[in-house]
Amino acid sequence: MIKTKSIYGLLFIIALLFSTSNIQAQFSLNKNEGEEQKKEKIPEDALGRRTPSGSVAGFIDAMANRDYTRAIEYLNFPPNINSLEEQEHIVKILQRLFDQKGNIQPISLISDEPTGKTDDGLNPKLEKVGNVKPDNESIDIFLEQQEDKDGHPIWLFSSESIAAVSSVSIQNSPLVEQIMPNILERYLWGGVPIGQWLVALVLIALSYLISFLIISGLIYLVKKVWKRANKNPISGILDALRLPLKLYMALWVFVGFSRELGLSIILRQRFSTLTIITAIAAILLLFWRLSDFLGKYSQNRMLMRGNATGVSVVLFLQRIAKISIIILGIIAILGSIGIDVTTGLAALGIGGIALALGAQKTIENFVGSVTLIADRPIRVGDYCKVGDITGTVENIGIRSTRIRTLDRTLVTIPNGTFSSDTIENYAFRDKFKFYDTLSFRKETTPDQLRFLLTELRKVLYAHPKVYEDPARIRFVGVTANSMDLEIFAYLEAADYSGFLAVKEDVMLRMLDVVNRSGTDFAFPSQTVYFGRDAGLSKEKSVKAEAEVKNWREENEMPIPEFTREQIEALRNKLNYPPEGSSNIEKKN
Repeated sequence: MIKTKSIYGLLFIIALLFSTSNIQAQFSLNKNEGEEQKKEKIPEDALGRRTPSGSVAGFIDAMANRDYTRAIEYLNFPPNINSLEEQEHIVKILQRLFDQKGNIQPISLISDEPTGKTDDGLNPKLEKVGNVKPDNESIDIFLEQQEDKDGHPIWLFSSESIAAVSSVSIQNSPLVEQIMPNILERYLWGGVPIGQWLVALVLIALSYLISFLIISGLIYLVKKVWKRANKNPISGILDALRLPLKLYMALWVFVGFSRELGLSIILRQRFSTLTIITAIAAILLLFWRLSDFLGKYSQNRMLMRGNATGVSVVLFLQRIAKISIIILGIIAILGSIGIDVTTGLAALGIGGIALALGAQKTIENFVGSVTLIADRPIRVGDYCKVGDITGTVENIGIRSTRIRTLDRTLVTIPNGTFSSDTIENYAFRDKFKFYDTLSFRKETTPDQLRFLLTELRKVLYAHPKVYEDPARIRFVGVTANSMDLEIFAYLEAADYSGFLAVKEDVMLRMLDVVNRSGTDFAFPSQTVYFGRDAGLSKEKSVKAEAEVKNWREENEMPIPEFTREQIEALRNKLNYPPEGSSNIEKKN
């Protein structure tokens, strides 16, 4: 019975798998058929009119070759314009309007997609490609999507634009034709009279000369009027701007003059790509020169501060900036000449992600080093504590920081870890804390404690290296073995070594006070007292108690607090270094 059920179950599974395979195969077949239908290619148009940029380029080429019959094929004429002669006449009018202050966008800026631009706010079947200005009236020139005889989409100059152009009458010829000798109009090169090419070359030189004079004059006036402009960083920024501004201004002067003179639209279209490349080059040159100036300026500032690590970081950032400028420039120039860079950008993005993942730790350490340079929580020579490591900073590099520990070992910490860890920098300490507890014998009398509290406070108030606030000595408790006085104060010192010297002096003076009080420090509870123990000094105890009694009688006992007058009277009464010290300067 069990075997029969197993056989049935196996047959059911096989049938299920087989049916699933058939369904998947059918689904894949249907999917492939759908994709094949979607991928059915529209046949190429012989005149290149499938895209807006193809239509404009084809129309320009037809006019350059003076093939007006072919140029007609790029225009969608209104129904009332059907004769060949009239259509050719309108083509010539349109060309003349483009020549006389008209404008067509550079081919590289016109959409090369069959659908045109879909985000320009226009009707999806319309594409604006330029404008003309007859009699100071602007007429926008549009392409509109139509269908050829096979029903496939093509782009033609719109019937509305052609109707507006057909009503224009042209009386005057372009200014360049009026001033140019006839012999230079007779010979053509690239569909343009040779004379116009010569005029274009003269315009290029003249535009740069005008730009040179204007920009140089403006910078000279700025430096004359504004005195700060002669000093860095303003002077360096102005010098960096000088050449890019000249190029950019010369570009616009050339474009303006070429339109005003009426240079052929064919010639201007030939120069359009070069114009865009020049504009891109001017912007890239500006960024390049600014990165050079800012890099050198930052390096000088770092060197003046003695920050060698900062110089390394600045150089590294400067190289990254220049590499980025080159990459962006190549991408922008390739795009301006009509090369699709989408695939390259996608590959570059994937490669960048892979590189970033592979160099994650390196990037983390570099970012950490930039953080250390920018925030400056530590400097070379600082004594600090990072995590569990304490020592003196010897070097801050791009990848790591080296610390010399108290054991004279050298610890290298990656900057990524260093910048994310807790950093305690002792070099920035403005005061040194002095904290201690003095434990006295249980036999110490209350008056002896009063004497100690008063005299020990006098030591703190009178010492020139002890900050008054919050200097304090308090009787904090009675333990099984001792009577405890807590000392808390801040000491003034240049470094830790100086702090130890001041602390030593204060504690020695406190020991003198303890000796005068007649009491002594507490012994451990395990101490066994023998008969030879001299015990407490009765004479000193009596003397201390007598002094306290005198304070009471005179109402001058500074318990619980010293008065302001008493503190001022004690201020700087002690000598530091103490008398007899070899550190005291000898007086002549």
